[in-house]
Amino acid sequence: MKWLLKGLETAYSIYALCMFIVVMLLVSPFILCCLPFGKIKGGNLIYRFCRIWGRTWYYTIGVQHREIYEAPHDTTRQYIFIANHISYMDIPPVILATHQPIRALGKAEMVKIPIFGWIYRAAVILVDRSNTQARAKSVRALKAAIKKNISIIIFPEGTFNETKKPLKSFFDGAFRIAVESQTPIKPLLLVDTLKRLHYKSVFSLTPGISRVVYLEEIPVNNLTQKDIPALKEKVYKIMEEGLRRYVQYPTP
Repeated sequence: MKWLLKGLETAYSIYALCMFIVVMLLVSPFILCCLPFGKIKGGNLIYRFCRIWGRTWYYTIGVQHREIYEAPHDTTRQYIFIANHISYMDIPPVILATHQPIRALGKAEMVKIPIFGWIYRAAVILVDRSNTQARAKSVRALKAAIKKNISIIIFPEGTFNETKKPLKSFFDGAFRIAVESQTPIKPLLLVDTLKRLHYKSVFSLTPGISRVVYLEEIPVNNLTQKDIPALKEKVYKIMEEGLRRYVQYPTP
């Protein structure tokens, strides 16, 4: 029975990958048409089509997107969204859950993926963490987006959390940008993406619910550089407690 379930899971994963490519090919001409409108207007349009892509792909593979608001959310305001990072399936729910102009910080190596890569390049602010100059350039790009009244989304863990804890340690970047730009932080919890696709195998995809939890915003008014460690620790604890409300982890 185990081998049968594994075979079905693999077949489903292959089907989902095929539908990923099909939907992307259908949407890509519209995304290409957005490029001449520039980085601001064109980028905002690209994200709208990315949301259409996400909803359509989810529908074809039987994944149900859900949003849970533990606190009211004002889509007319600007935020630095931060989310936990544990699966390749983290990107679609983030795109579907953010209903305002936004730019994501993404890994530079993802542009190597055929077809997806050039759409990814057009939609995100790339970062190469191995290159100091590249990291500084990506930070400047994020700050430029904020000045244009565009929210940003960052995974402060940097890479997949492969531990048995709710979160890995956070990098300073998101919190430094929040303090320097005086932009409030809005934590998001991705509580089902590991169930939908485990980071160990691209052939472990399963249908089901994919929930995104909105936590209460964290203001940064009047905070300075010296407050960054305390701010980072505060956000970490809030997100850790939030994840434990939705996901079972070993008792610390």
